Amino acid sequence: MAVASPVNPANLERAIERLRRASDSAGKEAFAARVLNAVARLIDEGDERALTMAAGAASDFETLLQALEQPESLAILDEGPLTAAKLRGLRYQERLLNAEGGTVTASQVAEILGITRQAVDKRRRAGQLIALSIGRRGYAYPLWQFETTGKTLAGLESVLDALRDHDSWMQLSFMLNPNSRLDDRRPLDLLREGEIERVREAALVFGEQGAA
Repeated sequence: MAVASPVNPANLERAIERLRRASDSAGKEAFAARVLNAVARLIDEGDERALTMAAGAASDFETLLQALEQPESLAILDEGPLTAAKLRGLRYQERLLNAEGGTVTASQVAEILGITRQAVDKRRRAGQLIALSIGRRGYAYPLWQFETTGKTLAGLESVLDALRDHDSWMQLSFMLNPNSRLDDRRPLDLLREGEIERVREAALVFGEQGAA
């Protein structure tokens, strides 16, 4: 069970100073004000034990998620079931990103495959790699799609071609979740076993009514 780190007032001061420096435009300042108002309400009205446990999470993002997932948090912020569903969506995306070794950057992909960064971008645009947009930081590439031999997972390009009408998140979801057409096994596991055609056939009907 996570336990919060010892209180250090300097940490709060550094966070406040970083926020001041980052809020260098009207839009960013408005966003910061809205977020801080919400956080202040959670701190003022939330359960101290729950907030303390959230503060011991492995990352800032996890801390925020844990705090917002508390039942009383949605009531404090006057939010309802739709917000709870969105939080579940964020948690699901986090699980997908962290699965099977997490993700790597485009530069790391280039090093793994022994190609240039430009070649990585070309493969991404051609739909030959799964790449999740992370805004100004570029793209995150799930590590599991690369072999230790410096190649992509055998059959990956064929399966992604079958999934070309789906966005990267849906492609990632397909690969990492049990599929009823594959005896409730994950497509990724079957690809690793060389069952390329079976996985491709499941990919072709992915998203259709009754297809998992």
